[in-house]
Amino acid sequence: MTSNVRPENMERITTKALADAFIEEQIAEVRAQVGDKKVLLALSGGVDSSVVAALLIKAIGKQLVCVHVNHGLMRKNESENVIKLFEGELDANLIYVDATDRFLDLLAGVSDPEKKRKIIGKEFIEVFADEARKLEGVSYLAQGTIYPDILESIKQAEGKKAVKSHHNVGGLPEDLKFQLVEPIKLLFKDEVRVVGEALGLPHEMVYRQPFPGPGLGVRCLGAITRDRLHALREADAILREEFDKNGLAGKVWQYFVVVPDIKSVGVKDESRYEGWPAIIRAVNTTDAMSATIEEIPYSVLHKITDRITNEVEGINRVLMDLTPKPVGTIEWE
Repeated sequence: MTSNVRPENMERITTKALADAFIEEQIAEVRAQVGDKKVLLALSGGVDSSVVAALLIKAIGKQLVCVHVNHGLMRKNESENVIKLFEGELDANLIYVDATDRFLDLLAGVSDPEKKRKIIGKEFIEVFADEARKLEGVSYLAQGTIYPDILESIKQAEGKKAVKSHHNVGGLPEDLKFQLVEPIKLLFKDEVRVVGEALGLPHEMVYRQPFPGPGLGVRCLGAITRDRLHALREADAILREEFDKNGLAGKVWQYFVVVPDIKSVGVKDESRYEGWPAIIRAVNTTDAMSATIEEIPYSVLHKITDRITNEVEGINRVLMDLTPKPVGTIEWE
């Protein structure tokens, strides 16, 4: 599958038998493409990169070098969990890179969403290039690109703008010497999950929360500051904890918090308190091309609101986003 266009007659992968056939096809294609060379994989620990990792381990084993980059835009304890899972349980050849300051310094003062995505995408490639120079025989860069990424990054018709750019679509520098390996780029998200289960990945990994490549960088709206990023990370952790406690984690496809760069007046400790709003988004979808809003019980929302406003420094309001896709995209930026 070398084209970026999904064939009209391509059958949707809905069963283990179809997934097994797809896996065997991709293993053969990857082996033919890669030969005895090494492949670098951007391993975020999300569904897409995890499925690619499992598939490539089956195809080329230790020729795969997984690189997990902590860009400072991860969810709370995300990098620690990735290291534990992939090194401890999957025996992956994993390199961990803490590039927090490198990314946040570049993003300082940048408010335009597209510029933020471009900076993050370009810097990812630069980090991979730095790691590649330390290795011998690396000729390929693997990515967890899926079909919605491609569709949203291209113009759908003359005179129409692309929805948004993805760091793994069309953002590679001209002098990049890696060839791309993208075995799931023609799959929709629901198909990726079926393939993941067929590969034997744990259910909780295959159905874990989707997380964008730019991470919290597209949920910390506007120019990113470290204090607002910290508030976002803590608020998001509370949301996920309360969803788990109340049985919503398995019912809602994607749920997260965004924190915009605006403040409003509030009251705390009997004094004026200016803070940011935390905006909750909870959606359901099958293919990520459209999404509906999940109704959350008011008792749960009240608990989340109480915890966030009392436990997270800098936030004084909690709001709920009720916009489906379309007209709103799943992410805000």
